[in-house]
Amino acid sequence: MKKLLNSLESVLDEQLLGMGEAHPELRVHQEPRFVTRAEGPVPGKVALLSGGGSGHEPMHCGFVGEGMLDGACPGEIFTSPTPDQMYQCGQAIDGGAGVLLIIKNYTGDVMNFETATELLHDSGTLVATVLVDDDVAVKDSLFTAGRRGVANTMLMEKLLGAAALRGDDLEALVALGHKVNNQGHSIGIALGACIVPAAGRPSFILADNEMEFGVGIHGEPGIERRPFTTLNQAVDDMFHTLIEHGPYQRTIRVWDRNFAAWRDESQSKRALARGDRVIALVNNLGATPLSELYGVYHRLAERCAEAGIIIERNLVGSYCTSLDMQGVSITLLQVDDELLSLWDAPVKTPALRWN
Repeated sequence: MKKLLNSLESVLDEQLLGMGEAHPELRVHQEPRFVTRAEGPVPGKVALLSGGGSGHEPMHCGFVGEGMLDGACPGEIFTSPTPDQMYQCGQAIDGGAGVLLIIKNYTGDVMNFETATELLHDSGTLVATVLVDDDVAVKDSLFTAGRRGVANTMLMEKLLGAAALRGDDLEALVALGHKVNNQGHSIGIALGACIVPAAGRPSFILADNEMEFGVGIHGEPGIERRPFTTLNQAVDDMFHTLIEHGPYQRTIRVWDRNFAAWRDESQSKRALARGDRVIALVNNLGATPLSELYGVYHRLAERCAEAGIIIERNLVGSYCTSLDMQGVSITLLQVDDELLSLWDAPVKTPALRWN
């Protein structure tokens, strides 16, 4: 295994320091590790905090900045950040209007973010949470109870970031977060596995004519191992699964700060249907050439047109990766005029920016 690193022990610190040096608009904190906007909290604005294991760059630290996140907590590679990281990050970014924690639905993330939520509440911080569970591939896995949170997380961070900047309060952002989550659907495939530095070998082995269908962002298995034939067939299978597995009902835990307790809340998703307007994200899982991603987008656009699904905006590139995995994910997020307005709002982060 050849990797651009000095040692397993120093890799995360060196990468974070390099990110801070490359982007002086960010502030990299050590012991515990977290990243914030260099200018500090924005008074009167709800602060957005997210995080997760490293290895998914640019998510999440690359999305810290104006119009998106106020802080992000990187864990070790494919490992959840710890509650003390989130607690101290939340305190550092709070501008007095509260902190919203955006949580990908992985068991370690959920457990640690919930602990951090309770710590922030006990310290006097207004705090709320939104869960992301957009992966249609599986209902349960080795990593989570229920569907996994994947690339729709980035779309949510952009939309909620714009809403926070326009002045939405904590309760309005929670409601908007539930809406975005329930209207987003994702599916991923892998043609080759990633190599976690600590393991030094691929997380699974595929033959030349195989793909891992429904793969997760840590290389965990999805629906099944399938034959790989052509780009069009792979995208057709992904599109069919996105539509077929769209409906989903589940119970999620929501922080009720009035009672300082977690309560269960029923949430549901519906399948995408003819006439729906969407943001389409074709996301590189790590080692897929941009040229191939555009081929995927071309076929996806054809399938959407055939199904009467209108692509209003699109993103093609690396946003939620899995180290050096050779693969791609597709996210379709149903939108309306309000969400499109929030999407078009200016954003200035290392990995996403427009005016």
